[in-house]
Amino acid sequence: MRYNRSVPPCPVIPVLRYPDPAAAAEWLARAFGFTVRLRIANHRIQMRAGEGCFTIAEGNVMPNRSAMVQVRIEDAQAHYNRARAAGAKILSEPTDHEYGERQYAAEDFHGHTWDFTETLADVEPESWGGTSVNL
Repeated sequence: MRYNRSVPPCPVIPVLRYPDPAAAAEWLARAFGFTVRLRIANHRIQMRAGEGCFTIAEGNVMPNRSAMVQVRIEDAQAHYNRARAAGAKILSEPTDHEYGERQYAAEDFHGHTWDFTETLADVEPESWGGTSVNL
């Protein structure tokens, strides 16, 4: 893949719509610890979520529950505490799962759903009912 500073360096780039991208970027940074990569006026803002990327685009479309963005994090409990303090609506508390992840879900101020996951251990998928295909 060729490098272009004008485009996030991630192969998959979700685009989320908010009525005010600048306000959204500020809230997402405060609540979830994301950082701004690039601003294009106030109608488009590229964000970083660790090594991942997403874009905020201006728009009034209300999100629905048909999609969520999953983000890998280092410390689910600390992240959860930060998100909750910033006003995120908590959809599920941090929970340890048999597949080696601690996860919680939250909704941002505009209604987008986020799932945050911390790896606790490398667990063989077959041990919890998964099927390894091309790991």
